[in-house]
Amino acid sequence: MSFTKNLGKFEDDMRTLREKRTEPGWSFCEYFMVQEELAFVFEMLQQFEDALVQYDELDALFSQYVVNFGAGDGANWLTFFCQPVRSWNGLILRKPIDMEKRELIQNQEATLLDLRSYLFSRQCTLLIFLQRPWEVSQRALELLHNCVQELKLLEVSVPPGALDCWVFLSCLEVLQRIEGCCDRAQVDANVSHTVGLWTYATEKLKSLGYLCGLVSEKGPDSEDLNRTVDLLAGLGAERPETANTAQSPYKKLKEALSSVEAFEKHYLDLSHATIEMYTNIGRIRSAKLVGKDLAEFYMRKKGPQKAEVYLQGALKTYLAEGWALLITHTRKQLAECQKHLGQIENYLQTSSLLASDDHLTKDERQHFCQEILNFANQQTEGKGQKVILSMHSFAQLKTLHFDPPNAVIHVGGMLSIELTLLSQMPVPVEVDQIAVNVHFSIEKSNYRKTAEWLTKHKTSNGIISFPNEVAGFPFSRNNLPALELYEMYERSPSDNSLNTTGIICKNVHMLLRRQESSSSLEMPSGVTLEDGAHMLRCSNFILEPGVNTITFRTQAKEPGTYTLRQLCTSVGKVHFVLPHIYPVVQYDVYSQEPQLKVEPLTDSLLAGIPQRVKFTVTTGHYTMKSGDTLQLSNADAMPFLYHPESKALIYSNTKEKVSESSLLIQSSEKITSITLPVAPAYHVIEFDLEVIYLPSTPTASVESENLINKELHRKSKEKQKMDNCMATVDQKVTIDCPWSIYSTIIALTFSVPFNAKHSLLSAGKRKYVQVCVQNLSELCFQLSDNNLKNFGNCIDLQLVPLKPESQQHIYSKQSVFFVWELKWTKELPPSLQCQFSVSFCPDTSEEQSFFLKPYTYEFQVENYFTLYNVKTQIFPPLGAEYCKTGSLCSLEVSITRLSDLLDVDKDEALTESDGYCTTKLMYEVVDNSSNWAVCGKSSGVISMPVAAQATHKVHMEVMPLFAGYLPFPDVKLFKYLPHHSAHSMQLDADSWIENDNLSVDKNMDDQADNSSIKSRGSLHSAASGEHKVTSCW
Repeated sequence: MSFTKNLGKFEDDMRTLREKRTEPGWSFCEYFMVQEELAFVFEMLQQFEDALVQYDELDALFSQYVVNFGAGDGANWLTFFCQPVRSWNGLILRKPIDMEKRELIQNQEATLLDLRSYLFSRQCTLLIFLQRPWEVSQRALELLHNCVQELKLLEVSVPPGALDCWVFLSCLEVLQRIEGCCDRAQVDANVSHTVGLWTYATEKLKSLGYLCGLVSEKGPDSEDLNRTVDLLAGLGAERPETANTAQSPYKKLKEALSSVEAFEKHYLDLSHATIEMYTNIGRIRSAKLVGKDLAEFYMRKKGPQKAEVYLQGALKTYLAEGWALLITHTRKQLAECQKHLGQIENYLQTSSLLASDDHLTKDERQHFCQEILNFANQQTEGKGQKVILSMHSFAQLKTLHFDPPNAVIHVGGMLSIELTLLSQMPVPVEVDQIAVNVHFSIEKSNYRKTAEWLTKHKTSNGIISFPNEVAGFPFSRNNLPALELYEMYERSPSDNSLNTTGIICKNVHMLLRRQESSSSLEMPSGVTLEDGAHMLRCSNFILEPGVNTITFRTQAKEPGTYTLRQLCTSVGKVHFVLPHIYPVVQYDVYSQEPQLKVEPLTDSLLAGIPQRVKFTVTTGHYTMKSGDTLQLSNADAMPFLYHPESKALIYSNTKEKVSESSLLIQSSEKITSITLPVAPAYHVIEFDLEVIYLPSTPTASVESENLINKELHRKSKEKQKMDNCMATVDQKVTIDCPWSIYSTIIALTFSVPFNAKHSLLSAGKRKYVQVCVQNLSELCFQLSDNNLKNFGNCIDLQLVPLKPESQQHIYSKQSVFFVWELKWTKELPPSLQCQFSVSFCPDTSEEQSFFLKPYTYEFQVENYFTLYNVKTQIFPPLGAEYCKTGSLCSLEVSITRLSDLLDVDKDEALTESDGYCTTKLMYEVVDNSSNWAVCGKSSGVISMPVAAQATHKVHMEVMPLFAGYLPFPDVKLFKYLPHHSAHSMQLDADSWIENDNLSVDKNMDDQADNSSIKSRGSLHSAASGEHKVTSCW
């Protein structure tokens, strides 16, 4: 208890003394001795961790005072540590306690290096006791770097090279101390902890070699020797504990500074050992950095062959990882190395990279550019040897512009190619020639691609852009992930004051990882220049720094595809070559046959009215001469119309108007001759003509000419699927062209603008024929002179129009109805042959259409007799004057036969009894308007005598559902047919149209008696029921 109490009292007194550190007269050395006493106590108690904490606190306290001194807040006692350095014999780690330096601290006579050396030696001893030797190496590296900075902050006078000697000796002392307490296997397994000390020792030995003239070509001079003697004197005598050691740090340094050969041996041994260590642990970047220093040493020693290997290796790593400044610095060293080795091509390539490097000054860039120009302008016997270099550092291809933009020309045409080059040289360069190597290819099949086909597969603007590439930096850091930076603050645990601040990169492992590559990342030196028969050249011009425009012009001679392969810029004997132009750049040359195209100016051609068609003659490789004509075969149904002022326009293959000339057209009975204007090859001739389609009269029995006949019906039957679709007909024309011995056949499709339908209407015994004309086109027409004729032998039949009008308008997608009443004095024939005709012209036409033929429609009407008359009556309930809502009323249906047995009745299911025939009729009462409720049985079958005025009455009950004037329910009448005729009587819809016979027969579902029921409309059996309205309350 007494020991613990006394120890606690000692700690309290120590803390009290530390808290007085801001008072005048406070001495760090005195406080150091007090706290070290506490550390000795812990060490004697084998509490090495606690003892180490005491020394760490002293280390931190002293470091803080030094930092404050650098910030202007200095303590008076620090002046004792600012005395000049007179001894630099390194760390002493082979003694548990360096009593000599402890006495200097106790007497306040120690220098900064003495204090740091003693403090670290105590920390090293305790760490080894704790079996943490690898922490010794880590702390030693930090100590050495910190001491260098602290000497600068305290502005301590240090002789040149003295600090390098102290660091070198300290590094080797720490390494030997660690090797002394660990076996070889442990040391080799923990190289990553000690390699930093090896590197630092190598750097300091290199600095000493340069300082003492041991690396210069002539060797050390007298001044260098005096400096070496001074440095060795500062080492003092070797310590007794290392005097018997053959490879002690003292002996190594003294031997290395003794001669040039000894220095080279020790420096190379350290460098190679360090490179091997870095390589074994995978730190390739660090190994290359040491190798770069080694290359600089070899260059000083006039050994460029050995230096090149290390420089190339370092440059490869820097290119892979994108270190721009390191790349520039290494290239400068490599260029000097290549120049000494006489590697002309490599030196010029490196010089072009440096001349385009923005990290160099303008003077440096101009120097390397001038090196290239000097070599290029050297006069040699004969042609001399060409030097082929990569263009990526000399100039960059930015854009390429074709004229014409689609990069398609005909044989004999001119093509312009405009290149935009970005010169990266710092001065204007006189270029002897810039050439583009063009590869020609043609398809195995006959090359007959037309300009129209090629244009669809080409870009419209004709501008091709090329990706940007940083000169000499093929793998840009833009491909690496973005930096993930975060702020870092470190505060004091006691008063939460800010100690340090900085920036931490969270993804440094992604940014600094190695870029493995089996091939060199520099541009390949073996750039080849292709020789070809097709070359585009531009000679004798000055390439200014920045953007330059070069224009090539070529005339196409052979049809095919031309691919731009290489770009070569010649400057004297030096040729800068872009080996591959990417993306692929091509232009096409075509040889086109003459062509004739005839097409309407509107979406579709309408039959019966004049419309314009466009003739397009593509001359191709044929040249139109004077007297060349188009010979058109005339057709009676489709004449070509023309005006004397007709013009022909001539265009170039780029759609630019060239000229305009009058069109000479001569027409005979069979041939229409069109004289073409004179036009060169690969031009286009365009002109318009009017055409009208006038089909011939269908039959000789028709007095007036018809526009539509039965032949047109048959041709358009498959095309006309619905009533609202226009029927079409193709008309062919044969044309003889001057460039071919063969005739050209073209087909023009005409659409019939109208569609006509007819129907037979009945009102009692009166009959009416209705014709519906539907306008299916987009135009509006004016109709006139409508007429309906009967071609039969019935003289007593008259067709009286109900509303005769001279002119009527019919609009697009609308219909017009014409109605005629049939009047006769004698018996009517079984069928009527009718022809409807109407004149028409476009509503917008200002000219008289006297040459237009009328639109005609032929049809046949049969089975138009009225067989039955249906009459209905509704009676109110007994005792009531009116029908009332909700009350039952009586409905009487009276069916009367109007004629005796006719031919139309012979296919009916007739039954003969008592000398007369009867037939079965089915009636059905239906109220589709939901005004009546039919009560009971609403349909039934009756047996009807086939005799004039034969009558049958049916009674049933109905109930009005609403009050007011209600229309009567509908009465439908059906006649039974024989079972075998149900299918035989079915007529195909197309046959009705073709034969112009009207039939509205419809099959119905079988009734209870399984008889086939056919509904006949007003044409076969017209039920002329009277439509009545009754009043309900």
